[in-house]
Amino acid sequence: MESFRTLASCTKSINEAAKPRYGTVNFERRKHRRFNIDLPVEYFRIDSTVDRSAWATNASEEGLLLYLPERIEIGQHLRIKLFFTSGSGMNAIEMLVMVVWVDIHLEKDWGDYRTGVRPVDISPQDSTELRSFLKNLSE
Repeated sequence: MESFRTLASCTKSINEAAKPRYGTVNFERRKHRRFNIDLPVEYFRIDSTVDRSAWATNASEEGLLLYLPERIEIGQHLRIKLFFTSGSGMNAIEMLVMVVWVDIHLEKDWGDYRTGVRPVDISPQDSTELRSFLKNLSE
């Protein structure tokens, strides 16, 4: 009797596994690989000469995830400097970026704002340096 129950439960498991399953799948739609980083950033609002400090926590050729101490509206432009080490020295890449998304900030003293930005204007030299830096991260 016990072996019949075991056989019946195995058959049931096989039949359940063979049924088609429906649901939502979230495929990665980015063209470029995203890398986790932890790098300092200086940023300037376009209408200000005052620089502020922030952090970049991931990067790709298409954009950066920044933690900013203030809320910046979607569509605004910032001039940023991303600092990183390369070889034996410190390098900085400068670019004009546009804010494409901002996390909802629920609490007044919650901390920094997660902000997604994408490059709008970057020199060919800095673009090459950024690609090289990201390529080195993948190796």
